[in-house]
Amino acid sequence: MAFKVNHLHFKTPDPEATAQWYQDYLGATMVSTVGPAESPIGFRLDLHGVPLNVTKFVEGQELAQFYGLEHVALDTDDLPGLIANLKAAGNSLLEQRQTADGRQICFLEGPEGVRFELIEMAQ
Repeated sequence: MAFKVNHLHFKTPDPEATAQWYQDYLGATMVSTVGPAESPIGFRLDLHGVPLNVTKFVEGQELAQFYGLEHVALDTDDLPGLIANLKAAGNSLLEQRQTADGRQICFLEGPEGVRFELIEMAQ
């Protein structure tokens, strides 16, 4: 089963100011906006090879959201197999849903409460 870091997700009430901070003080570069161009909910940044998503709360996410480092996201080439293995080992999934681009995702809580988002790799 292959994995690849998809992104680290920071949620904030002011994505523009937070994204600017990462650019000004840590040398991140702007990659794109998140959401409609006329009213984006956030920004995608590149922090020296680490993809960062900086957004407001995401509409449609039923799982409780909070500000700060919200989760670590990983792409996987076998999401159904991974979910089956996690469930068989007694791990509880927090939420499963489909993204706007049609990929399946699920959230789970790892050790010490660290949240992970597992994302079906784009074809």
